[in-house]
Amino acid sequence: MKGPGRSGLTLDEKLIFEHSDPGRRGYSLPPLDVPVASLPPELTREEVADFPELSEVDVVRHFTRLSAWNYGVDSGFYPLGSCTMKYNPKVNESAARLPGFSEIHPLCPENLAQGSLELMFRLQEALGEIAGFPAVTLQPAAGAHGELTGMLIIRAHHEAHGNPRRKVLIPDTAHGTNPATAALCGYDVVPVSSDGILTAAAVAERMDEDVAALMVTNPNTLGLFESEIRKICDIVHERGGLVYCDGANLNALLGIARPGDMGIDVMHFNLHKTFSTPHGGGGPGSGPVGVTGELARYLPRPVVVREKDVYRLDYDRPASIGRLRSFHGNFGILVRAWAYIRTLGGEGLRLASEMAVLNANYIRSRLEGTYHLPYEKRSLHEVVFSDRDLEGDCHTLDLAKRLIDFGYHPPTVYFPLVVKGAIMIEPTETESKETLDEFCEAMLTIADESRNDPDRLKNAPVRTRLRRLDETGAARNPRLKWER
Repeated sequence: MKGPGRSGLTLDEKLIFEHSDPGRRGYSLPPLDVPVASLPPELTREEVADFPELSEVDVVRHFTRLSAWNYGVDSGFYPLGSCTMKYNPKVNESAARLPGFSEIHPLCPENLAQGSLELMFRLQEALGEIAGFPAVTLQPAAGAHGELTGMLIIRAHHEAHGNPRRKVLIPDTAHGTNPATAALCGYDVVPVSSDGILTAAAVAERMDEDVAALMVTNPNTLGLFESEIRKICDIVHERGGLVYCDGANLNALLGIARPGDMGIDVMHFNLHKTFSTPHGGGGPGSGPVGVTGELARYLPRPVVVREKDVYRLDYDRPASIGRLRSFHGNFGILVRAWAYIRTLGGEGLRLASEMAVLNANYIRSRLEGTYHLPYEKRSLHEVVFSDRDLEGDCHTLDLAKRLIDFGYHPPTVYFPLVVKGAIMIEPTETESKETLDEFCEAMLTIADESRNDPDRLKNAPVRTRLRRLDETGAARNPRLKWER
């Protein structure tokens, strides 16, 4: 570690502006060999902005240090529940960076983009086969965007039948963005309570001719399979409603069960969760939407179609809800997903889900009895504990901060909301038994510390450069610019 600089911080901790020294440069440009451009006075300034003056090595070392301080799935176990933060094979990254894919212009003529259009068409077909839907759009840019697309399709369907309806049913175990999506589409949200599993009786009690749709997540946010889903879909359909499925937890079902076969009418996929795209940091994402044949006419335009051996973009879709995304979606994400699906094949996708379920239940078996398990029904790809049995007035947040000292990213905390002090763990299929054992030992040690040394939890983390931050204050009053 270098000694303190002028600011009192070590050079390793200093911000980029604090490294600045007047006159220092990280570039050397040759003389202009073209005429100097003349810009309007209102677009220029008399003095150069107060940018930091640094050498190239200062800049490189600064950002390399920052990257080393960050935590990612390539650094270690990342057990966020409901988010499927799994390791993604680097071969899929390589495929997305092939020049023919990475350098193609979105306005490239169709006759010069046949390879890319074929990939999109085949990915539509593959996703439809995996989830049981005859039609798929790749246009939405993320999961919530896919939700919006799906609900707009549902609204278009009802409007075409003369009544858009006013209400959407949402169980308390559905994904957290569902109520916002329904409200954004102009619907009133009607909550449906469950005891971990949504019952057909609870849906029947609230279902009427003014309900446009039920939005359900299956497996739900507790990691439990909605075992009455077929009956539930029948009840909704009998009253003229549609069923939307949030595909956030599809990682538990690949090759095992298809939402389309359960009676689901619309579902979005999260390619950045299930099908090999780096997840986090705000993106990039991709949220394709699958629909029944009856709803295919409402899909966003254009849709990639094949005529003999030629692929083209079909804009002639008069019932379409319109364009939801500029150009044709986040294409690099589509390439990664196609590479992942083709690499694993049908048997490999099924094995991935089986291993995800096995890993979650292995963690459950090792921690059950030490940590409170609010729902005893069989878990699928994730398991939800609570902080009820932590001692010494320790809570979920204390556990999460203490896990950082053990070198782990914390799991999802305080979600789903139906569990007080929730600790939501999703190990995914990519982690080894050794990693899971080490994580479980850390969790067991923390539980023991809550009994014998609770202050250690309450003061954690102690091995990080920064301790507990005012996260609420940072969210409500962000400082987004440099101030000397």
